[in-house]
Amino acid sequence: MQRLCIRAGKRALEMIRDGGFRFDRVAAYVGPGVGPRWLAASGFDLTFLRSGVLGSKSRPVLLAGSSAGAWRFAAWLQPEPEKSYRRLLDAYIGIPCDRRSTPASLKRALQDVVNAYLEDDAIPFALAHDRYRLAVTAARAKSLAASETPWVQKLGLAMCYLVNRLDRRHLFRFFERVVFYSGPLPPPFCFHPGFRGRAVALNPINFKHAVLASGAIPLVIEGVTDIYGAPRGVYRDGGVIDYHLDHDYAARPDDVTLLFHHEERVIPGWLDKKIKGRRPSAEALDPLLVVYPSPQFVETFPGGKIPDRDDFVNCIDDPAGRILNWRKVVELCAPLGEEFVELVQSGRIRQAAEPLNLA
Repeated sequence: MQRLCIRAGKRALEMIRDGGFRFDRVAAYVGPGVGPRWLAASGFDLTFLRSGVLGSKSRPVLLAGSSAGAWRFAAWLQPEPEKSYRRLLDAYIGIPCDRRSTPASLKRALQDVVNAYLEDDAIPFALAHDRYRLAVTAARAKSLAASETPWVQKLGLAMCYLVNRLDRRHLFRFFERVVFYSGPLPPPFCFHPGFRGRAVALNPINFKHAVLASGAIPLVIEGVTDIYGAPRGVYRDGGVIDYHLDHDYAARPDDVTLLFHHEERVIPGWLDKKIKGRRPSAEALDPLLVVYPSPQFVETFPGGKIPDRDDFVNCIDDPAGRILNWRKVVELCAPLGEEFVELVQSGRIRQAAEPLNLA
């Protein structure tokens, strides 16, 4: 059974079929803000951490993500990254969620997750990492979307949804993109004309707050207020703006952007999910290499699906069952990273890669 599907944008596909793709071509590894679906990426991440195929001292790789993607990549920068990542897996899978949960209690639960895998005294090491640069996207809420009063926030999000349907540019009336970054300078994509946001340097004080804010789902989890070094305000899930991918991360013509995903479709923002034809720009898609589990492989998962946020609701009275299912998915996906590395190093990726479907 084929377990991986590989799709590539025009420029990336040409490079792969010409035999020019190597891991040192990967300039950015992107982590989408897809909630529990990130568990299917765990085998990929752990293989990369063990093998060290991404990034070098001469050219660090950019780890760019929002929400779950940012959480994953924050572990990569720790002194013992594999141990940190496994602590994240354990803490995330075990998040308590019941009928009494509130946005405030869920925020405290996520703070516990962050504290479980990110140690305060390791943050200076993370900020000075010589092989990886981190870019965490959060959304600074404006107007009604900044309120913690449920009906007011719902109204703000409804208005945001409606104007976003007309044009994605209107989204920025309600949310400002804020990219928290490590390294001496903001990532190159922050200087592109269509960036529409601001970049804020990560530091020992704001590191955990930025990671937490990036996963603060509107209406579900309380926002994070007044992050040190950033504009004052309420910060929410970065996936509202950058859900899967919405940037050209390539700094050079031969750069590749790698995205381990749960599906082929690449969606710019969270509110774009139901908008047919809403996709990133051609410039962002051309250097993109998307890898995702095949539908046949996903059928072997518990319930025949990848974990998602609906599992919290569907298993509200059976958290042990949810935890068991999620751990099984992590176990099944463990070999995916090694399989992909072998495809690249053997050159068989040339036959496996297909054009990215833009429909």
